[in-house]
Amino acid sequence: MGHGWEGVVLKLMRGKDFEFTVTAVEEVTDHYRRVRFTDGGMLAATGVHPTMWVRIWFDDAGRPHQRAYTLVDPDAAGGTFSLEFALHDGCASDWARKAAPGDTVQATVQGSAFTAPDPLPRQLFVVGDSASVPAVNSLLTALPEVPATVWLESRHDSDEDLPLRADPERHTVRRLPRRDAGAHLVAEVREALPALLTDPAGAYVWIACDTATTRALTQFARKDLALPKQRVNALGYWRP
Repeated sequence: MGHGWEGVVLKLMRGKDFEFTVTAVEEVTDHYRRVRFTDGGMLAATGVHPTMWVRIWFDDAGRPHQRAYTLVDPDAAGGTFSLEFALHDGCASDWARKAAPGDTVQATVQGSAFTAPDPLPRQLFVVGDSASVPAVNSLLTALPEVPATVWLESRHDSDEDLPLRADPERHTVRRLPRRDAGAHLVAEVREALPALLTDPAGAYVWIACDTATTRALTQFARKDLALPKQRVNALGYWRP
């Protein structure tokens, strides 16, 4: 399967293509599956950074379709990593449900970038959901000494069991059910964040939810709270 016009654009933007091979699968919850891969030489070629993601190609009724996923526990020396799939409707989830050792999948690396704030923030605020748990975990691991408040939106009761790498001594986690297409999460963050933001100059806000929620909270952080652009990192992970 070719990658269509999207693949051509990514190639022109110097995207690098690799083939991953499934080595193991794990049912984390009834709506969440972890798939382990060998990287086809990717990590040796690209290096690793926190919240690093890749574009995975899937077949969608004969047409190429790409979705981005964050690497979990990348091991550059061993050439391995995992991806975690929040299962719902769609070709990516359908592939993940059936994935078995020996299966292969095509991937393109282009667009992933993250540089830790320098100096390190004195306050970290993270807003995510079940789809962005791997990136949230990567961020918390990369900044272990920074106190963090995490809002985590869930769509299923079993999302409570997702492996969040939070340290109770440094991280406060606020779990919220998804309501009103994300409006509930937006309202909760808007109400709580101003009082928690005791050090605006030393704060860093990281947002990765659905596109509408991410857009609303980014606007709130930048305009209402007047946080500098470089102190807010936001990426819409999916569309409702």
